[in-house]
Parts: sequence; C-alpha cells; structure tokens
Amino acid sequence: MSGGLIALLAAIAAAVLGGAGWRLTNGRMRAPRWALRTSPDVRDIPEGNGLVPVQAAPAVRTAQGPRLTSEQLGRALGERATLLQFSTAFCAPCRATRRILADVAGMTDGVAHVEIDAESRLDLVRQLGVLRTPTVLVLAADGSIVRRASGQPRKPDVIAAVGAAVGLS
Repeated sequence: MSGGLIALLAAIAAAVLGGAGWRLTNGRMRAPRWALRTSPDVRDIPEGNGLVPVQAAPAVRTAQGPRLTSEQLGRALGERATLLQFSTAFCAPCRATRRILADVAGMTDGVAHVEIDAESRLDLVRQLGVLRTPTVLVLAADGSIVRRASGQPRKPDVIAAVGAAVGLS
C-alpha cells in the first residue's frame, strides 16, 4: 500500500468517527460543566483500602455556576423554569428548536421561552460559553442553569430537562 492511500484511509476513518461522535452529542441535554464532579475528593476514599491521604484535596468543579437574571435576558424569567435559546438569523435548526421550546413552554404552567439573538448579545454568549446555535439552556426558577444542549434538542429531552428544573424549585 502506498503512503497516500494509507493517509486517505486514515482521513476517512477520522471523518467517520468524528461525524459519529458529533451525531451522538448533537442536541443532547446535559448538566453544565461546572455541575459535574469529575474527580473524587480524597475524603470520599473508604478507609482501610491501603491509601492514606496526606491532605484532603478539594473536589473538582462542584461550584455553582452563574445565575441569570431577567435584566440580563431582557425578559422575565418563568415562575417555575425558563427555556433560554441562543439563535442567529440564518440558522435553520434554530427555527425548529423555537417550535419545540414553544410547545414545551405551552405545556407547563410557569415555564417561559426566551430567545436571544447571539450576534447582538456577544457578552452573554462569551460569559456562558455558547459556541454554536442553537444552544438551549434550561434555567430553574432562580435563574441557575440546570441543563444545556448545543444543537437542536429532541422534545422528550427538553420535557425531561424542564422536569428537572421544576423539581428544584
């Protein structure tokens, strides 16, 4: 086999794997990064396992993330939850996401749908780490971010995320 053919096959394999990974994560609702606890605290290690911690290390990323206010969004937060959507003018998935979020907000009392033009609110986009549109944030009644999705979410996932946000209030 020639080196060029091997490089072509490697590029095709990388593209297939990258595309499969993108499809698996596109639109998936997940907890925000700062809510994840990725490293155990040494105080969580059971005693008697042969490991003796010298000093208790702090847990990683357990701090609470930002809370958004109605002043930041330009609209009132929902009484129970808010579906916050970042969109752009020429984003086709944004239109479908708008319909999904409006349907879910209409199904539950006290849930508001707020759409923000990402191009006009770059300060908020940078603060929240929005990298693409649509990006959906599900906020609890106090404005804390419960779930987020990059890409068009599925309606059942949005309903479950609203249930998690309403359960916190």
